[in-house]
Amino acid sequence: MLDAGHPVTVWNRTASRADDVVARGAVRAAAPAEAVRAADLVVLSLTDYAAMYDVLGRVEDLTGKVVVNLSSDSPEVTREAAKWAEQRGARFLTGGVMVPAPMIGTEASYVYYSGSKDLFDAHEKTLGVIGKPHHMGTDPGLAQLFYQANLDVFLTALSAFLHGSALLGSAGVPAKDFAPWAAQVLQLVIQFLPRSAEQVDADEHPGDLSTVTMMGATADHVLAASEEAGIDLELPRAIKSHYDRTIAAGKGGDNWTRLIDGIRNPG
Repeated sequence: MLDAGHPVTVWNRTASRADDVVARGAVRAAAPAEAVRAADLVVLSLTDYAAMYDVLGRVEDLTGKVVVNLSSDSPEVTREAAKWAEQRGARFLTGGVMVPAPMIGTEASYVYYSGSKDLFDAHEKTLGVIGKPHHMGTDPGLAQLFYQANLDVFLTALSAFLHGSALLGSAGVPAKDFAPWAAQVLQLVIQFLPRSAEQVDADEHPGDLSTVTMMGATADHVLAASEEAGIDLELPRAIKSHYDRTIAAGKGGDNWTRLIDGIRNPG
């Protein structure tokens, strides 16, 4: 924001963490209320929404302020926070930053937003400094839902890489030797996604390739190999359970995308 020429006032619960930006020209506020008074656009980046209440709860008047919360939490918690802010006179946008901190402000950075489209449009240029802004809808919970869905894929993939590294590590293979092969598998996953999404949306799961039964056998083998290696079994057991439930439902001949039924309705 400073590099883009915006006047910036900052407040942090640990004051010293603002030292670098203050040295570059930001104004350090002594309290949240002072920071809020300094500008109409108030951007929060905190651990969760409970921290938002802790910080903004100290501010008596939010009238006329635009609060953009980039913190992570559940969609429903976010919706309640939007109501809370609006009851105190503020207008509210939810944000979800989809890159790690070193990439913020670069061409690779992008951010999901949800809430009033007019409000988003009014501040899109300023928010674009953080990363390419994408308005996902008026429901304040949608940005969080997109954020969490992406992190669902991201975190699972990272754990899967570590699990695969442990599996090969049981035979003395270093993770650095596995990494290039894991990257190729992830590229294969990318190729699967467009057609798989079409099948999920159409609820059509033709069993001409990669059936539940075939892929389920692979899940069995991954679990067996993990047991032999003596490593953690929670991840392969979870994956195998998706296949087991779908086969038990009589859908073993369908494409693996049929697993979506059991994921949507685990009961």
